[in-house]
Amino acid sequence: MTRISILDLDRCQPKKCNYVCIEYCPGVRMDEDTIIIDEKTKKPKISEDLCSGCGICTNRCPFQAVSIINLPEALEEPIHRYGQNMFELFGLPSIREGVVIGMLGPNGIGKSTVIRILSGELRPNLGNYEDEVDWEDVIKFFKGSALQIYFKKLSEGELKVVHKPQMVGLLPKFVKGTVENLLDKVNERNVLEEIQESLELESILKRNIKNLSGGELQRVAIAAAVLREADFYYFDEPTSWLDVRQRLNVVRVIRKVAEEDNSVLVIEHDLAALDAISDYVHILYGEPGGYGVISQQRGVRAGINTYINGFLREENVRFRKQPIVFEVRPPAAAIETGVLAEYSNLKKSYKEFNLEIEEGKVHHDEIITAFGPNGIGKTTYAKILAGVTKSDSGMINKKVKIAYKPQYLNSDYLGTVQELLITSIPSYGSKIFKTEIMKPFSLDKLLDKEVQDLSGGELQRLSVAITLSQEAEIYLFDELTAFLDVEQRLKAARTIKRVVESHNASAIIIDHDIIFIDYISDRAMVFYGEPGVEGHASAPTDLRSAMNRFLSNVGITFRRDKETKRPRVNKIGSYLDREQKEKGEYYYLES
Repeated sequence: MTRISILDLDRCQPKKCNYVCIEYCPGVRMDEDTIIIDEKTKKPKISEDLCSGCGICTNRCPFQAVSIINLPEALEEPIHRYGQNMFELFGLPSIREGVVIGMLGPNGIGKSTVIRILSGELRPNLGNYEDEVDWEDVIKFFKGSALQIYFKKLSEGELKVVHKPQMVGLLPKFVKGTVENLLDKVNERNVLEEIQESLELESILKRNIKNLSGGELQRVAIAAAVLREADFYYFDEPTSWLDVRQRLNVVRVIRKVAEEDNSVLVIEHDLAALDAISDYVHILYGEPGGYGVISQQRGVRAGINTYINGFLREENVRFRKQPIVFEVRPPAAAIETGVLAEYSNLKKSYKEFNLEIEEGKVHHDEIITAFGPNGIGKTTYAKILAGVTKSDSGMINKKVKIAYKPQYLNSDYLGTVQELLITSIPSYGSKIFKTEIMKPFSLDKLLDKEVQDLSGGELQRLSVAITLSQEAEIYLFDELTAFLDVEQRLKAARTIKRVVESHNASAIIIDHDIIFIDYISDRAMVFYGEPGVEGHASAPTDLRSAMNRFLSNVGITFRRDKETKRPRVNKIGSYLDREQKEKGEYYYLES
């Protein structure tokens, strides 16, 4: 079975190419209407029944707007399709009371579509995008499954569903007033005080919603969701913008909702958080922007390990060429690559916040990660190194050229991605740029998009790529993994490693994703103190020592999975948790 998809209609510009896809299509010469012009859009539509999948149009299209996708033969009819030559979704996740179901897969594979369907925001059309499908047809389609009862009750208004959306940054546009007023209005379960304490919201209750940071908006959105009375709770990326402690607070809150015999579905890219929050997982695979398939349900450990290995044994599907490999590394020996840069003890004071940074050295060919709570001074540290902010005392003894990607992304550029790359990167168009930067970050699919129209993940990939394209001795990234899916995070990690090694440079990365930090770090820094009041930063040290120090402050322990060696969170109070805390080993034991 072959399907043709114009993945990005915005990139299709037939007036500039004079319909080159039609000109070279063999169907035209055989008097077959393989490609026709849509009367509304004036752009090509490809007949998937007549198309032979020869691939000529994909090679001839100057804008790379056309792709040919071969679907697995075993797939049945789609659950939903957005239109001809557009994305389609196969399957839906299982629904179970009293458990948390996780969904794991790349961006653009249909996870948000799943939640929109299950929450009633989008009625599945069963592949019939031309006509409106009745609820009776949907219910009949799922006959004999739990989803039949689910959609019957949903269509009759007998189910109450709560959906915590992905883009919490839009919350101030729809909700006005203070945090306290919002939470009072939605407190249907009468657990306001408990949720406020669990999510550490007391300090921001009197603040206006429009003045909240991304992490604060995330916690408020989660609180507003769990305070409402519902049968099903759907959370789309609930840990974005949150530090490790806050992520674990969210895990506890959402798990408690499930323990009260509610059904919970979570989309999450942080594997450690997904592991801690879920009982079962569904893996989504396919072609981002083309089609998505939901695999059968697996236990959370088996599911995440299957995702890491890249092979669905029961479905006989390989969705990644190579497995993701985690290395169990002993404490790093003394680095002999030479000092690239160094700084003395640094201090920076604001009206209500003070930061102290221990003296440190940065070596050639190493990657240093920095982690700690939000509001503890990590971004201030990055700005001091980058020269954006001056320290009150201390100095950088050996100054070097730094390429800096800030925490908050700028999408104010007026123009396309390609225009921005041409003006920002001298090496743009070179073979090295195409292979080392453009391919790993999939920038070729973004070239004709306006920068202002990019999603959070697309803008993040673009920003990281531009930073790595600069001639620098230190590459400095603040919140690198925000909005990126698991695959994109690991591709970014591998690309950073290659650039650092090839330039004999170094990288400093501020982030909250424990698995990403474990995967990329040579050494690490710990930030600690009282958020919003005072912060302290340790000197770079080996990852194991830094993690032990950090996790002891947070009060949690990690173990290593025996099969994949990935870090896993121990359940607080469990035998392993107590054993590791007694030994002072918060991070490295295997399970």
